Amino acid sequence: MENLHKLMSTPLIAISPAKLNLFLHINGRREDGYHNLQTLFQLLNWGDTLSFIANDSGKISVDIKGLDIPNEQNLIWRAASKLQSGSLGAHITVIKHIPTGGGLGGGSSNAATTLLVLRHLWGLPFERDELLSIGAELGADVPVFIAGRTAWAEGIGDVLTPLELPPRWFVIIRPNCHVSTEKIFSSRQLTRDTAPIKIAAFFTGSTRNDCQAVVRDIYPEVDNALKWLNNFGRAILTGTGACVFASFNTKAEADAVLQQLPKKWTGFTAQGLNESPTHSVLV
Repeated sequence: MENLHKLMSTPLIAISPAKLNLFLHINGRREDGYHNLQTLFQLLNWGDTLSFIANDSGKISVDIKGLDIPNEQNLIWRAASKLQSGSLGAHITVIKHIPTGGGLGGGSSNAATTLLVLRHLWGLPFERDELLSIGAELGADVPVFIAGRTAWAEGIGDVLTPLELPPRWFVIIRPNCHVSTEKIFSSRQLTRDTAPIKIAAFFTGSTRNDCQAVVRDIYPEVDNALKWLNNFGRAILTGTGACVFASFNTKAEADAVLQQLPKKWTGFTAQGLNESPTHSVLV
């Protein structure tokens, strides 16, 4: 409990990073309803801001600025509750930047950041594998944010191999729609039998997002955004969408594309990271 008493009045502020799926292959459907997949998670230097104050109230409170989400639907509260016991308490304030339904992993990142920070503030003895197991109960994308490394992923996204990628800048566009992950993964048109590949195949460009064709068909706004961004580079859907992205060598190149973005869409530029910014505040 030493860490708790030391930091009771001192907020710890962490960036909860967004991610991109640089590709997404669906290899098959499992009996439990999940899908086996291969993907490459790219962490970004952009995301939500979470502020934590540990206390001894025995209660967890979450204030998400501009949103009112019931606790049972709030991944931050649910993550904190997984670790909380006795008099351990915390107040968590969240400034959201990552859009919901965008395929950028905002909810999963927030849950992982909460687990990492509260383990630190509460001085809990959980080992990495234990925390990964707790994260997997909250969502398939949570483990990559707990591990905190850009990574090749297999299984349901929880079998992770960290990768060091060269520096890249990304233009990310958010079309004016919310894509339902459930709708995409339940679609009869979704490709579910892509043959597994080796990591080396990614670097030869032999990849795609298997969800992209289905999303384009159901959501015309995503289709239009992909067509526009393709004028500047290879445009790809991240996850099940709705956000789309293209990569560039420099910030200047990415910024120049963003400046031409039609006003009907919102977008931003971000740099790829090999290590999560959350981990840097916990050393």
